[in-house]
Amino acid sequence: MCLLGCDIGSSSVKAAVVDEQTGEMLGSDFYPKEETVIMAPRPGWAEQNPEDWWNHLKLAIQGALRQANKKGTEIQAVGISYQMHGLVAVDKKQRVLRPSIIWCDSRAVHYGDYAFRTIGEEKALSHLLNSPGNFTASKLAWVKEYEPDIFESIHKIMLPGDYIAMRMTGDIATTISGLSEGIFWDFKTNALSEDVMSYYGFSKDLIADITPTFGLQGKMMSSVASELGMKKGTPVTYRAGDQPNNALSLNVLNPGEIAATAGTSGVVYGVNGKVNYDTLSRVNTFAHVNHTPENTRLGALFCINGVGILNSWIKRNVAPEDISYWALNDLADSVPIGSAGVSILPFGNGAERMLQNKEINCSIHGINFNIHGKAHLIRAAQEGIVFSFKYGMDIMNKMGIDIGVIRAGNANMFLSSIFRDTLAGVTGAVIELYDTNGAVGAAMGAGIGAGIYSSAEEAFSSLKKIDVVEPDGLKADKCCAAYEVWKDHLEASFHA
Repeated sequence: MCLLGCDIGSSSVKAAVVDEQTGEMLGSDFYPKEETVIMAPRPGWAEQNPEDWWNHLKLAIQGALRQANKKGTEIQAVGISYQMHGLVAVDKKQRVLRPSIIWCDSRAVHYGDYAFRTIGEEKALSHLLNSPGNFTASKLAWVKEYEPDIFESIHKIMLPGDYIAMRMTGDIATTISGLSEGIFWDFKTNALSEDVMSYYGFSKDLIADITPTFGLQGKMMSSVASELGMKKGTPVTYRAGDQPNNALSLNVLNPGEIAATAGTSGVVYGVNGKVNYDTLSRVNTFAHVNHTPENTRLGALFCINGVGILNSWIKRNVAPEDISYWALNDLADSVPIGSAGVSILPFGNGAERMLQNKEINCSIHGINFNIHGKAHLIRAAQEGIVFSFKYGMDIMNKMGIDIGVIRAGNANMFLSSIFRDTLAGVTGAVIELYDTNGAVGAAMGAGIGAGIYSSAEEAFSSLKKIDVVEPDGLKADKCCAAYEVWKDHLEASFHA
């Protein structure tokens, strides 16, 4: 028997079929084969059609089943991971009223900023653990002001994963973790935020019923089951945003454990065992997948916009033409740790929340025309990315998250030994690399929710650890010294 994991991303929709006994991924697929279209009717806007997610998911499921050589009737439970912070609005007939305003849309920033000041910064942070910012509640406020007819027609609002679950089961529901990522949840009262709902003038009727992150969330309708070749009543037993789900896929569930990704952008996600927040709101905090009022488990995360995108920019514009990424890393390895004094601030992909929404751009410091060449810039770029991770982790540390182990998928920037060694050296953490992905994590979450596994420990007992990177004392000292130089340049840039 098998489990099905669905990962609703903004670039593609993925599905994975996992053997419930061994935890082995039997088949996977994604659609579209080119990136999903993001509509931008105006600068700073980003919208997608939820119906496209559904159509892409159906194709991905069929492809994953074919690759696995399994029938849909063998699926025992379904789990869903999804792009966070999006807004989906439906009427009483469950019809989508407008395209989804997705996570990277910035139209609602000033709504969140004004709410932050009006509610009171200290009160907002202590109750919501975040500024309302550009999250789901603020996006709904924009719809209320600029599309009043649509707002009046809304029966329920949902996150992208809630919408997919609705299409499968006909039930409209959400989770505490989802409400927290939309900045609707009050962690002091453990209830829907009266402050946010009252400030924005939202009726509580707009909010979907709360369902557990793990557990029965609905059963597949016969019409959908027929379309997918699955059994009527197949249960949906797990849903979570992509970053909490990525942490789950790496078995990051306890205080001090860290999950990291380093693709186009980079995210560090750490679990905190107590209710806390960054007083400058540089780090976002949401309910983790295993959070309960009795057992605090919060996911604190920060995002660096310019990670893989800086490395690819260096490859295109600085490195020798047509060089491979492996050769790029070899070239970087030809110069010493610290890049002989060259530092790069990797912030050239928009305003960074970690820097209090400042847009300081990418900058290069310390170049000497007589000694520095391409290899120094290539290494300094990777080191600069790592140092931005370290800067954010220091903020997390002040929030009470002691970082001992960093877990990551063996992909993207983590394929670079320079990146891995520098991260281990400058943080003092052990880095563990695994063979997993978000769709597989969602499938395993479904197994936990369905009671197939008695615990996450049992579910992830077969998780394949590919490599372990431990700090090297001498290298670590050099990494830390280079970080201090880098940090001096960063702090000086704040006052430029």
